[in-house]
Amino acid sequence: MTLNDWLKESKDRMNDYGLRTGGVEAAKALWTGVLSRAGRKWNYGTSVWEYEWDVLLVLDTCRPDVLSEVAHEYDFIPQNVPIMNSLGSASPEWIAKNFTKTYASEHLDEIRETAYVTANLFSDGLEPEEVFSDATFNPELFLLCDEVWRYGWDEEYDTTPPDAMADRAIAVHREYDPQNLIVHFMQPHTPYRTLYEKYPEWFDSTHTGDEDDAPHRRDRDWRLWERLRHDVITKDEVWEAYKDNLRWVLDKGVEPILENMDADTVAITADHGEAFGEWGLYAHPHHAPAPVLKQVPWVTTTATDSGEYEPQLEPDDSVVDDDEVSDRLEALGYK
Repeated sequence: MTLNDWLKESKDRMNDYGLRTGGVEAAKALWTGVLSRAGRKWNYGTSVWEYEWDVLLVLDTCRPDVLSEVAHEYDFIPQNVPIMNSLGSASPEWIAKNFTKTYASEHLDEIRETAYVTANLFSDGLEPEEVFSDATFNPELFLLCDEVWRYGWDEEYDTTPPDAMADRAIAVHREYDPQNLIVHFMQPHTPYRTLYEKYPEWFDSTHTGDEDDAPHRRDRDWRLWERLRHDVITKDEVWEAYKDNLRWVLDKGVEPILENMDADTVAITADHGEAFGEWGLYAHPHHAPAPVLKQVPWVTTTATDSGEYEPQLEPDDSVVDDDEVSDRLEALGYK
């Protein structure tokens, strides 16, 4: 974003939000942009290929500290969660730097022996183009790229649920027996299911909104992070919703996998973290070198196939056009 772009968008924000709220949003956009530009020049992190693993379970936006909060509920998570530094602060950056020829040329042999089962829509393309114009994600580099988001999407919660991902991961592992398997879940990333249930009008595209909780603007266009910044919802409520999504993926995604495939080393990690106001950031902007976004879990365990689960979900040739991809990305919080 150029300075002129920012000035124009700032004017639009103030027209839509009012001077005070629009000013806050404009300042946030400026700070995020400055930090992301700095992160393109100076960044850090370690490739997942530098670690030993047979199965890599990627929990999108999983913070190590929140994983530690629920660790006592799961036998496979230590109370003190090990931490690594991710190569990205957002999914496209993480995908580009771990799996494309531009950034991961020395690991192409390993990628070709890897099956990638993903709920992340950025397998369709590394947007925005101006950020990743030098890297092209090619699903054909993998032994198999199973884009479950194309046919396993849940219209109720506007996401690909973790049980669909576990189903396909188990099926792929048994059928292909890949040297490496990556399962890229969407949770605990937004949308948070408890907020969908509690505030359905926030997610209804036909809702015209009332102005009581969001003065000077269209309520349905105000995303979760804007609501949090302007105290429409408390941090505690969002934090608990995030934690619920984390339990959702652990219960319905990770546990079934650990009980239904054989693997000596299963690593549980994340592509990046999630910011709830730290460093003046919310969610996970591109290239932001903030520790809250770069630090992710690195928990290792084992998996044993009990043979009890029989996969049910069959992949199909569903065609998801560009407009629908854009709609789904917007449902996940990308605009």
